[in-house]
Amino acid sequence: MKAFLTFFLTFLSASLLAQQHTHLPDRAIDFPDVPGYLTLKADLHMHTVFSDGSVWPDIRVEEALRDSLDVIAITEHLEYQPHKDDIPHPDRNRAYDLAAEHAANKLMVIRGSEITRSMPPGHANAIFIEDANKILTKDPMDAFKEAHAQGAFIFWNHPNWIAQYTDGVAKLSKMHEKLLKKGYLHGIEVVNETTYSVEALQIALDHNLTILGTSDIHGLIDWLYDVPAGGHRPVTLVFAREKSAAAIKEALFAGRTAVWFNNTLIGRQEMLVPLIESAVTVAGDAAYIESYKGPSEVLEVQLANNSDAEFILYNKSGYTFHAHDEVIMLEPHSVTTVLVKTLTAKKEIALTFTVLNAVVAPETHPDITWKVRIK
Repeated sequence: MKAFLTFFLTFLSASLLAQQHTHLPDRAIDFPDVPGYLTLKADLHMHTVFSDGSVWPDIRVEEALRDSLDVIAITEHLEYQPHKDDIPHPDRNRAYDLAAEHAANKLMVIRGSEITRSMPPGHANAIFIEDANKILTKDPMDAFKEAHAQGAFIFWNHPNWIAQYTDGVAKLSKMHEKLLKKGYLHGIEVVNETTYSVEALQIALDHNLTILGTSDIHGLIDWLYDVPAGGHRPVTLVFAREKSAAAIKEALFAGRTAVWFNNTLIGRQEMLVPLIESAVTVAGDAAYIESYKGPSEVLEVQLANNSDAEFILYNKSGYTFHAHDEVIMLEPHSVTTVLVKTLTAKKEIALTFTVLNAVVAPETHPDITWKVRIK
């Protein structure tokens, strides 16, 4: 009896554990490739105990692996070292070295640092650097100059940070204009941590800066973004020709990026439209519904969403629907049936929607047209 009870309790525990596992959300961030490019998931701004973060570098690697990221950058503050009495380290490259060693071949880790100055110019990340120690200079312009000399990709961090701009509005100072003129500034964070800056997006478009979104994580990803409940960190989607550091660097300098943040995709039209078209496709040929009296003029269309985005589509096709109003929601990694009233039988139709949770410019959402073939 005792042996049976032990077996039963073991079996019950295993069953409950399996049930819990099946109900956990799939945290892997997933978007399809686009024609000509791989869609790589990147978080290029994060901290550890080697500046003002709360975790060891290996934790950053493990979090990224859980989120199925392709590349991260450990970007410790160069000038701000609040843990130096407890973790003294004269080498500003140390966090990168530890993270890269732990990542081995499982994750790409890019060497980077955060140039941490008062406004202007504020904070900026330099990634793809050779030696962080050489960027630790007295004059901020010299720091940018040295990073540039090392071939770094440099981007402006949290330009809407209320500690620097109390109105939360990103704006260029004369020093930023000087950095732009010298070619020392290549990108800007449109999303940082839990904030989105429409003004930063406009700056990116006006000055041909690469659009980025980062976690700027100091604590734990799971806590800040409530991952166990289905949340996700913001990431930069990099459209690269191959999965290599050189290809990612080339894509960043070319501006081939988009941002995934709070179920919103943000990016330039030329990058965002191909991504959405790859994510949402018409599944097979459509067909008219049959009633007991014969064929109808109500067309059944299957829209397959092969991404993590829950797309919010606003109908602009000229047709009305038999089971939806003008707004249709496409759940992540699912197929949605749309019943279209074509009024007359057709061989092909075009369905045009405004994608409300995609942004290509301030207050501007892209229109996407899907061609539907009919049996």
